[in-house]
Amino acid sequence: MGYIPEHLLENLRNYKYRGADKSLVSRYVLNPFWNWFVTLWPLSVAPNTITLTGLCIIIFNFATLIYYDPLYLVERDGYHEPPHWVYFTWGIGLFLYQTLDAIDGKQARRTGMAGPLGEMFDHGCDALNTTLGCLLANRALGLGRSWWTVASQIATLANFYLTTWEEYHTGVLFLGYFSGPVEGILMIVVIYFITGIFGPSIWENKIWTVLHLEHVSYLKKVPNIPLNKALIVFAIIGLAVNIFHSYLNVRQASRSSFGRPRQNSSYPPLVLLMPFVASTAIQIAWLSHPEYNNSYILHSASFVPFVLAWGFQFAHQVGRMILAHVTSAPFPLFDWIWIWSIIGAVDANLPHLIGRSPIFQTSPRHTAYVVWATLIISMLAYARFVTLVIRDITNYLGIACFTVRKKDEHGVWKSAQPEAKML
Repeated sequence: MGYIPEHLLENLRNYKYRGADKSLVSRYVLNPFWNWFVTLWPLSVAPNTITLTGLCIIIFNFATLIYYDPLYLVERDGYHEPPHWVYFTWGIGLFLYQTLDAIDGKQARRTGMAGPLGEMFDHGCDALNTTLGCLLANRALGLGRSWWTVASQIATLANFYLTTWEEYHTGVLFLGYFSGPVEGILMIVVIYFITGIFGPSIWENKIWTVLHLEHVSYLKKVPNIPLNKALIVFAIIGLAVNIFHSYLNVRQASRSSFGRPRQNSSYPPLVLLMPFVASTAIQIAWLSHPEYNNSYILHSASFVPFVLAWGFQFAHQVGRMILAHVTSAPFPLFDWIWIWSIIGAVDANLPHLIGRSPIFQTSPRHTAYVVWATLIISMLAYARFVTLVIRDITNYLGIACFTVRKKDEHGVWKSAQPEAKML
């Protein structure tokens, strides 16, 4: 069984990528560098290979976190401080990821491999990087296992979901003057470097104290919170601004011929934001359950696998959204992969719901079993989704995922589509 209905396969040939990047940093600083950097790659290297290489760098960064801070993953209240040089490798790795994520589209244009497969592959890797990057950034900020890390995860995933929701309705991937893939990543790179120099404790300093504004009268009513928490607050404010601008773009597209308004959806665009709200509410319900026999997840060793399972479920969710975008299919309102987290959330909240103890999560060890099982199932489900989608697209279009198409006797790329992925 595949994820693409047979009657929608033809829409793959009609797919055209369109993007709009208003970032001044991208236009005047990074894009000239990216145009040069892509020329270093031979034409025999497939764009998806470059994309996957970038994701592998982030996975390596996460592996160094677990290696140098094993207590983050195995002990309830323990931490090991990684060597300061590790944070520099995270910064370099994230910058390389951003660079490779930017040039894979340019490589697709050079090799004639632009199309729906590249769109799916690129967004799929980005979705996984979102959660891994969130865990790394919050560890560098010294937030660790806390509600602040959860808030950061929600804000990060919400931005990604919002961008995908907007692209589904408008047919255009919008990046504003300040966007996560450009300025957001550069800010995190700077955070890694600062942490590498001063250590995570630097972010515990109060924001107004650092700015020498603690004596300003009109700021005394504003909490003087630590720098790391202030960054999360700013991210949430930025999310609110992005929601507003995305809504305006979708509204404009629905009232004009610009973009690609969805006629096959019987729901208003704002209603289609509810799947993210629902999936997030499920995770919060599980995290905020009444503590029973010290089985609380948030401050335990189960927190990291919990967030990773959340990330795989989110990647599956937005992956289906992107697939609906490239095949002009109806918007996916429900994702069966949530069932595992629903079971965990209901079981953990049984003391609150019906006044009885949980069925499965009766101890920290049993809670860890449920969380790890959810992670494994979510990871396998997403791997199955990726495998089947790649199979369906490559078989139908007659292309390969990691092999560059050849030119015919006239110098034209075989099976190449006229559109080109620009980002």
